[in-house]
Amino acid sequence: MSTRDLLVLGTASAVPTKSRNHNGYLVRWDGQGLLFDPGEGTQRQMVRAGVAAHDIDWICVTHFHGDHCLGVPGVIQRIARDGVEHPVRAVFPAAGQHYWERLRHATAFRDTEVVHERPLDGAHAEIDSGGSPFTLSARRLDHPVEAYGYRLEEPDGVTMLPDRLAEHGVGGPLVGRLQREGRVTARDGRTVTLEECSVPRPGQKLAFVMDTRLCAAAYELADGVDMLVIESTFLEEDAALAREYAHLTVRQAGEIAAKGGVRRLVLTHFSERYRAEDFPRFAEQAAECYGGDIVLARDLDRISVPARRRA
Repeated sequence: MSTRDLLVLGTASAVPTKSRNHNGYLVRWDGQGLLFDPGEGTQRQMVRAGVAAHDIDWICVTHFHGDHCLGVPGVIQRIARDGVEHPVRAVFPAAGQHYWERLRHATAFRDTEVVHERPLDGAHAEIDSGGSPFTLSARRLDHPVEAYGYRLEEPDGVTMLPDRLAEHGVGGPLVGRLQREGRVTARDGRTVTLEECSVPRPGQKLAFVMDTRLCAAAYELADGVDMLVIESTFLEEDAALAREYAHLTVRQAGEIAAKGGVRRLVLTHFSERYRAEDFPRFAEQAAECYGGDIVLARDLDRISVPARRRA
């Protein structure tokens, strides 16, 4: 069975704590690894989690604040040092190209040519996924520096119905041909269509939303996804700080998930001002407006993407 999950490498915001590293999130999807926002210490967190540079196919940076990108030099140099041969696509805001260049070449090392840059520009960007088993898109969020959220989608498909196939006399190699071509001629000479023997199968979807105020793009990214990974920097009583620093409260994260019909809400990017005894309140405040599955992310958690929705 293919793996589709989230490996959490860090859950702090601007300042790491003893128990929470700077940001870092590895989404594993059918043999491909998408590393989102590698903050400082990501390389060591990867070692602790048992993943290697060879597990990275994408590096996706939402914006160029340090807690979301200071791990880029170590990750790139590890890709080079370990001799990764497959392409690694690097996606980041075009407005921060100069920051990317500084991070990409932060120190002297034997460089690699496998990293392929794909700067983002505009309010909505479709990203060439290069034959990956998903589509990837980005939308610009509302933050003091140019920032993007990401949306990963498996294309919709179909589920074949064995009883319908038998009823229409379709079996063996004809089943695969029916899936590929949409219609076949059965053994009795009848034409059988794919719609007669299947039901739609919605593809799985995941969204990744980091630093932002409430904005239309955040709702659009979260719409209909199976799992939403989202910043929840502040508790609701600190909403004034959230507005000042262009972040979300955890209740706002819950509102986004509720309006989008999200199935699993993963809360992360917590301010260092909160102590261990404060964290149950994050789940409580999100649940005030969101009735689905809430996961309060911890470093080195592995969180599965919910199974596909039924048609």
